[in-house]
Amino acid sequence: MKKHTIRIVGGEYRRTPIPVIDAAGLRPTPDRVRETLYNWVSHFWGGDYSNKRVLDLFAGTGALGFEAASRGAAHVQMVESNPQALASIRALRNKLGALHVRVHAGNAAMVLERLGDARFDLVLLDPPFGKDWFTALWPKLPGVLSPQGLLYIEAEHAIEAPAQFEVLRSARAGHVHFQLLRFAATQKTVNNHTIPLNP
Repeated sequence: MKKHTIRIVGGEYRRTPIPVIDAAGLRPTPDRVRETLYNWVSHFWGGDYSNKRVLDLFAGTGALGFEAASRGAAHVQMVESNPQALASIRALRNKLGALHVRVHAGNAAMVLERLGDARFDLVLLDPPFGKDWFTALWPKLPGVLSPQGLLYIEAEHAIEAPAQFEVLRSARAGHVHFQLLRFAATQKTVNNHTIPLNP
């Protein structure tokens, strides 16, 4: 059952309503927070999303991923495990004709392991509160982030990131802490061999 709607705040799909289903733990990122996040991202990308790949690991309503798609990201991949939420995201994707958006059913950690060599310029990480998802995901994130890729995290408290991540921006809205980090890759893997990026 649909409880209410939120709206895409910027880009081609601006003002498009996004249904918010009545599901346990579903907590859409507020409009103001999404606007702040994409102002940050636009600053670091010079406003050019045209060649960027985005991964939204806990899509929920799809709001964070649709904001990237609306701003012209080349590819947006959303991951969600709730069947109702998945159906809602797919329906909106089809309504918008957003062919650059792919929707993947599954658990975030399992999907990360199946992505293979895929790399993303922005990974969106807004997991359910109180589940300690970050501990499980930190080791997997370097495998999907491009060098200097951005990572957005949203949590009930400020998160201390591993050393290979640099905090670029952080803010708080009510009980929600949100941060934008950069993956400071110093090495890459080629044919299972680790080599420095700047030898």
